[in-house]
Amino acid sequence: MSHAHDHSAHKAHAHAHDHDHAHAPSVSAANERAVLTGFALTASFMVVEMVGGVLSGSLALIADAGHMLTDAAALLLAWLGFRIGRRASDARRTFGYMRIEVLAGLINAITLFALVLWIAWEAVQRLRQPGEVLAGPMLAVAVVGLLVNCLVFWILHRGDQSHVNIKGATLHVLGDLLGSVAAIVAALVIHFTGWMPIDPILSMLVCLLILRSAWALLRGAFDILMEATPPDIDIDALRAHLREQVPGVAGVDHVHVWSITSGRVLATLELALDEDAPASRVVPAVKRALADRFSIGHTTVEVVHAPHRACALESGNRASPDNAHEHAHPHAHDHADAPDRIPDAAKPGGPN
Repeated sequence: MSHAHDHSAHKAHAHAHDHDHAHAPSVSAANERAVLTGFALTASFMVVEMVGGVLSGSLALIADAGHMLTDAAALLLAWLGFRIGRRASDARRTFGYMRIEVLAGLINAITLFALVLWIAWEAVQRLRQPGEVLAGPMLAVAVVGLLVNCLVFWILHRGDQSHVNIKGATLHVLGDLLGSVAAIVAALVIHFTGWMPIDPILSMLVCLLILRSAWALLRGAFDILMEATPPDIDIDALRAHLREQVPGVAGVDHVHVWSITSGRVLATLELALDEDAPASRVVPAVKRALADRFSIGHTTVEVVHAPHRACALESGNRASPDNAHEHAHPHAHDHADAPDRIPDAAKPGGPN
């Protein structure tokens, strides 16, 4: 197989890569400020709510305070993810530290599951042996908690919800908000009826809502870590679009599309060209088509003239001199056509 430029050109191009990509990925200052503000508010009131829950004897308040503790940790992780994610790429981590955000999102999801298990256990114990709950203090703390959670939710919701950590932190705070509502309802029921089991019952109801959010967050982070194709991209449609819309494209094979982090989509593919179609024209057109139609910010394209061979990444194939689909080779790049510039890597499964 041949490539769109020779080795001497590739050496000069590689030098340009070293210069152009030695920068940290862009992180919104508004996102970082929103997360840090949310952390300060959440951590401060978490202490108040925990004390109020212990003094009033309310499991709903204690559960909500526990959730706020995980929220504070989640927001801190998100903030650290933004800060660390700005570090420049190097020879060992060619994508920089952008995937720190995804790891933080995964931790957020796991802490939510752990919280649900703890609340469910405590709720069962309370149902078996109901304890006295002071409705007055419980109601006062729950109302203030609702106001604080509404403020934090509003701050985070104004951030970029495509970021897995902003979304994860927002889901955490939404669970807190619902927990505050449940605590208010429980306090009112206890005040007017004296029925104590309402406190653990509503706590378990909040658990179900938290589980739904936690599962969505876990699945999103897991898909990114597994380098799954983003849900809004259809590989067959992508192939058809390039064949139909880009003159000179005869075939598209070995397409791999994945996200390095939230909102940063990459792709690699092989192109077979029509006879006499110049690679210098077709390759940039392919990159523009993928950026415009599928929002793929970085594409690595290899132009092949040899017959189609099985990809070593496909199930059942093993890399060998006879059937290996080599990714670590010179590529034709055209960064000026991509909206988001992301450091190059050898292959989708390579080190991040």
